[in-house]
Amino acid sequence: MTGPALAQSPADAGPSGADWAAAVAAVRALPADGRVLLICHVNPDGDALGSMLGCALGLRRMGLRQLQATFPGPPGVAEPFRGLPGLDLLVPAADAWTDPDLVLCFDAASVSRIGDLADRLDRAGEVVVLDHHASNTRFGRIHLVDPFAAATSVVVEGLLDRLDVPLDREIAECLYVALTTDTGSFRFAMTTPAVHEMAARMLATGLRPEEISRRVFDTRPFGAVRLYGDVLGRAELEPEAAGGLGLVWTYATLDDLARHGQPAYVLEALIDSVRCTAEADVSCVLKQVAESEWAVSMRSKGPVDVSRVAVALGGGGHRLAAGFTGRGSANDIIAAIRTELDRVLAEPE
Repeated sequence: MTGPALAQSPADAGPSGADWAAAVAAVRALPADGRVLLICHVNPDGDALGSMLGCALGLRRMGLRQLQATFPGPPGVAEPFRGLPGLDLLVPAADAWTDPDLVLCFDAASVSRIGDLADRLDRAGEVVVLDHHASNTRFGRIHLVDPFAAATSVVVEGLLDRLDVPLDREIAECLYVALTTDTGSFRFAMTTPAVHEMAARMLATGLRPEEISRRVFDTRPFGAVRLYGDVLGRAELEPEAAGGLGLVWTYATLDDLARHGQPAYVLEALIDSVRCTAEADVSCVLKQVAESEWAVSMRSKGPVDVSRVAVALGGGGHRLAAGFTGRGSANDIIAAIRTELDRVLAEPE
């Protein structure tokens, strides 16, 4: 899209010096009134939304005035993220510029993750993709894709640093929320010394981590608590699945959401309550989005690369956290997951 792709470093490597230089040049070439459209994936999580808004605030600090941030689907933001700085830059997808001078795309491993906004990539003057998924398909033209980064916000900080944008408290809050979301409050395997060093830079701007953690991780409506009880009550443990490593799964329906009066986003954290099952390496939560359509979240504690399962079923992600959109009944989808788990474990990586 937008012309031939730049020569790229290997898919399993991070951005090359040429990649960074091209991205910096694309931003610096814009006049102050150049139109920049920032896009993240559907149903944005903390990393997608925080990375996008943190970058947008950085561009505004540079003096760029024409900025829009958006994502496909309903325009509402999940309650834990409604205090993020930069939300004033959000516009519904239908109102986003159709032919911006520059598109920046965040945390989307494939063009399908940005839905109907994909046509903006074809009409934009330039497209930069910022991501950290190893399964990224290298859509767009300039690729800042680092599969070794703990979050897309790590890539964003790298770009802002190269653009000589200093961190302020608002930018830092967005990037810190993104970082804590994708590291599970610094509990996951990608939590390296560099991650803690980045967190320290964010905190040095005056952030209060206890307030952010309470808002993002520790606040949930009582209706969601009751909903979790129903969904966890139907969880199934299959110790023999995944080559004997174990699979635990459950599902949440649209009727569940309606019965408890809850929006779909409250289900995003449900996987954490399932993945703690001691007897299973692989955990799955199926979240119904239409009559025969489900958003599937998968996690592994280490032995199984669930991204290979997700990619085979049309999705993507990381070794320990991945997802895809499944169609059919819940049992149909779990059957497909079992089959792919067996295939992945039978084939060398």
